[in-house]
Amino acid sequence: MRCLIVDDNQLARMAMKQLVNQVQMLELVAECNDAMQAYNYLNNGQVDLLFLDIEMPGMTGIELTKKLGTKRPLIIFTTAKTDYAVEAFELNVVDYIVKPVSLARFLQAVEKAKETLDSNKQEVKIEAKEFVFVKDNGILKKLNLDDILYLEAMGDYVKVHTAQKFHVLHSTLKSIEEKLPLNKFLRIHRSYIVSLQKIDFIQDGIISIGKATIPVAETYKSALNKRLNLL
Repeated sequence: MRCLIVDDNQLARMAMKQLVNQVQMLELVAECNDAMQAYNYLNNGQVDLLFLDIEMPGMTGIELTKKLGTKRPLIIFTTAKTDYAVEAFELNVVDYIVKPVSLARFLQAVEKAKETLDSNKQEVKIEAKEFVFVKDNGILKKLNLDDILYLEAMGDYVKVHTAQKFHVLHSTLKSIEEKLPLNKFLRIHRSYIVSLQKIDFIQDGIISIGKATIPVAETYKSALNKRLNLL
């Protein structure tokens, strides 16, 4: 697992680095002395696991976790205090270790991270199927992923658009986004997910898919540009 250490205390970083170097499955890719530096690194580098301090000047570890959202690496909080445990686990982190960290406690947290990562990989493999089933008037109907043009959030429902018709699902866009293969679909707006292979053209922040025009929100433009196969 590729990991990143984030701590404003140099001695704490050195201690964590010594622990990481003792575990073969871990590869330390970088160290950061504040959350903003880590945020910038995570936007450009691939990381599986984050050893993250909480109390840091500027942005705290908890604030960084919230800022990273759902597309974040696995996180193990490393902190000198127990005060943040409840809030930390509400963020669905892997573990919460209180400093000083013993090797036994460190290994326990790393094993939990490995189990979580292996589980996530299995989910991705399952989701890589070329079809899904949607409920339409009480009937489960097979829908090929290649037929989906885009998905549109409508309150507590999501409209799945194909060239022929649309299906209305009682779900949130976030929930459906987590089940779609990442190589084919991308969220480009709080209300829209598009099929990348169905995009006809993009102009002035507007995506054209068939007869539909879909806005690209400013916060999603960078992710879209990274995914486009530009010549």
